[in-house]
Amino acid sequence: MKISITINTCDFTDSELTQLCQLGVDCIDLGKGSSFPGVKEQGYPDLDRVLALRKRVRSFGLDINRVTLPDLSERFINDAPGSEKELEHAVLAVKVFGEAGLPIVRQRFAGDTAPVLTTGYRAYQRGGAIARGESLGLMRGAPAIPALEEGEAWWSRFRAAFGALVPAAEDAGVKLTVHPSDTPNHHTAFGGLGLRRVIDAFPSSHVGYVYCVGTRAEEGGSSLVLNEIEYYGRMQRIFLVHLRNVRGSLPTAGAFEEALLDDGDLNMYKILLALRKVGYSGCINPDHIPQLAGDRVDLDPNWAHSAIGWTPSGIGWAYSIGYIKALFAALAQFEGRRRLD
Repeated sequence: MKISITINTCDFTDSELTQLCQLGVDCIDLGKGSSFPGVKEQGYPDLDRVLALRKRVRSFGLDINRVTLPDLSERFINDAPGSEKELEHAVLAVKVFGEAGLPIVRQRFAGDTAPVLTTGYRAYQRGGAIARGESLGLMRGAPAIPALEEGEAWWSRFRAAFGALVPAAEDAGVKLTVHPSDTPNHHTAFGGLGLRRVIDAFPSSHVGYVYCVGTRAEEGGSSLVLNEIEYYGRMQRIFLVHLRNVRGSLPTAGAFEEALLDDGDLNMYKILLALRKVGYSGCINPDHIPQLAGDRVDLDPNWAHSAIGWTPSGIGWAYSIGYIKALFAALAQFEGRRRLD
């Protein structure tokens, strides 16, 4: 397994890439589809400029692991005029990334995290570290849950999109992923049973998940995470892992709070051991890191946590990278002892 870090822009500096290299990061995941060169001009990335971007990243001893396709907006979900152009651009982006030799693409969909049934708040963890919290109990005037027909209409558009994207991914030799709905409220598209519907509808070996440990723990705790790693991992459908620790879950506590990797309800070593047992060899990506004293990051007032992407001034990011490297060393020692036995 390797370590990747999400960056939400392609305009990173040499100093930032140098710092990632010094911290021991192996790859970067580019988390915003609109940031790629060429998207603003033509709707999809420009191959020559993507190749130049990858060459620059590799010159620092890193590589690009996961990229993001242009978003499919509410216009596409509502099948509004011009929506098919969005899908055409996403398909063209798959082809570009495949030609550039990039292994994993993620497609974002409007409406995959609605409805909002929780209220976010600023949580305080060990020593006053600032983290994201969400609670069902704080919610007032909750929106109506969409009717079954609305949900099926959404899935119809999802199937239309993947019906075009999956063949493109197979032809391009890339892995096509979705991320679980975050927050995993009831009736979200990629929460609960919805997550499994993705590979039920598209059983191609090129279709799988950015498996977010924290998001799934928010829905069902450590037992759900370990069960899903066993299920999806043995099917080889986990293409990237977001490693995030949390306290509580929506079904058990009616709330959850994000935490540092060593300070939540989940045992990160057991998570990585479970991944190793099912043969996972991809990247581990720490995300949603709480803000520590001295961090120079802007908190999102709506979500009460720092930017999802890495920031070079984030002390918590450096701590998390080091913690994962220590977990890797512990796993290697475990494997060595097992071979000796």
